[in-house]
Parts: sequence; C-alpha cells; structure tokens
Amino acid sequence: MKIREAHRNDYIISTDKDKLDILSIHKFLANETDWANGIPINTLKISIENSLNFGLYHENKQIGFARIISDYSTIAYLGDVYVLKEYRGKGLSKWLINEIMEHPNLQGLRRWILLTDTAEWLYKKFGFTEIPNPEFYMEKHNPNVYNRIDKTNANNV
Repeated sequence: MKIREAHRNDYIISTDKDKLDILSIHKFLANETDWANGIPINTLKISIENSLNFGLYHENKQIGFARIISDYSTIAYLGDVYVLKEYRGKGLSKWLINEIMEHPNLQGLRRWILLTDTAEWLYKKFGFTEIPNPEFYMEKHNPNVYNRIDKTNANNV
C-alpha cells in the first residue's frame, strides 16, 4: 500500500511503518491507557505489522498514533488512538481522524467500528454513533489477557 503523508506546520501524519517509534507507542499504550494496559511489546509489534498505522509527529518526535484493522472492502476497526497530553487542544486528534477517514483505501466501507469511553465528542464529528441495536452485538472479551502472559518472554525486543 502506498505511504501517505500529510503536513501541517511542524506536524506530520504518516502511514510509513518505518517512522513509527515502537518504544514510545508501547510506553503510552502499556502505561497510559485502560484498553491496552500492560500490553507486551511483541504483541504491539504484531498488531502494528498487521494494521494500517497512522503516526503523528512533531519535529520527528512521535506524539500520537492510531491504527486501522480492515479488509479494505467492507469493514474497518479504528483503535489505539492517542495524542500525548502536552499536544492536546491543538486540533491534532481531529486532523488525525480526518486523515484516517479520507484514506483512499478506506472509502466505500459498509461499516466502521470503534470502542471508546473517552472521546465520543470527537468521533461523533466523523459520523460515529452509538450502536442502534446493541442486542445484536456480541463479543468475546478478555480484559486481563496481558496479565496472563509471561512478561519475561513477551517483552523481548
């Protein structure tokens, strides 16, 4: 897939996996989030390898991230979205989501999926709504999965 980049002043959004600062992404997700708390770095690496990734950078420093899991024809899952606290309030998260939603390989999809409890206001601006028939939704969820992994083997870089 062709690498895409968008520029705004000293900020860049890029889909280039080689630009990603895996250690800084891991530090944030493993320590600052509820949804990926304790995620082993190898698990993160595999998730990144199998996703369309959007890195947000300020003067070449990774300050944000999001990834898409998709078949590129019918469905996409938006996950692991963040912007570092010191960069919030500048419109960067809105710009990041806009770049994702406008990506040419993500057009014409029947469904987008997102799980959030922190930024509903942001995603509603892009057409996300609450599930109209939650009784149809099913999941198999293990919120403690990262607690069961042997950390000595799972964190090998």
